Amino acid sequence: MTAPSISQPGTFANVGRTPISGICPTRSVIPPLENGDRLTRDEFELRYNAMPEANKIELIEGEVYMPSPVRFAAHAAPHGELVSLLAIYHAWTPGTKAGNNATVRLDLDNEPQPDVVLLIDVKGVGQAKIDADDFVSGAPELIAEVASSSVSIELGKKLHAYRRNGVREYLVWRVLDREFDFFILKGGAFEPAGADAKGVLHSTVFPGLWIDVPSLIQGNLRAAHETLQEGLKSAEHAAFLSRLAQSS
Repeated sequence: MTAPSISQPGTFANVGRTPISGICPTRSVIPPLENGDRLTRDEFELRYNAMPEANKIELIEGEVYMPSPVRFAAHAAPHGELVSLLAIYHAWTPGTKAGNNATVRLDLDNEPQPDVVLLIDVKGVGQAKIDADDFVSGAPELIAEVASSSVSIELGKKLHAYRRNGVREYLVWRVLDREFDFFILKGGAFEPAGADAKGVLHSTVFPGLWIDVPSLIQGNLRAAHETLQEGLKSAEHAAFLSRLAQSS
């Protein structure tokens, strides 16, 4: 569990671990977290603070999930590519925040650490906030995850937790399957969103966020960034910037 840094428009928030304020347990009195533990969110945070050496442990539907070693091509590289795209979108869209591996307090049973999040950072418009102790509270508008395949937790318990808590768009890159899933929340359900004729996914919550699926799958990050730049120059993105500015 890591704490997000608060970024200014034009910057990207990477994260570093910060203890939760007011909680300073010692491992001699607090049991360590173990994979499969059933805990409340408060107990999860208490035990996590007693493990300063730990990194990216999640609470999903009341169950503790501890990470396996991260492989480069199967996770780290595609993760980095998604980070780069959302960071560039954030840089050109004042009134948004982007975060890498930010801990998110969704509800009393869920404290995930999504690969990438994108938030609307305008009071009265955005649905998530940054708590006083620098954690994301509430559902980010968009969450992006890297998964191995269709049987991964990202398309099981996480998907249901994100839907129930109101994440408006959910992007999953299934690396081994060479596929993307993009879900849009409608009427309380996640509905799959199709790509355009060129295979590009278009966000409806973040107009101008164009995800070039074929280029990413082929390993052509430059082409994916060129497609994103087209989205950032579009009329829909300009209209979105105007709406955000009027709401600020």
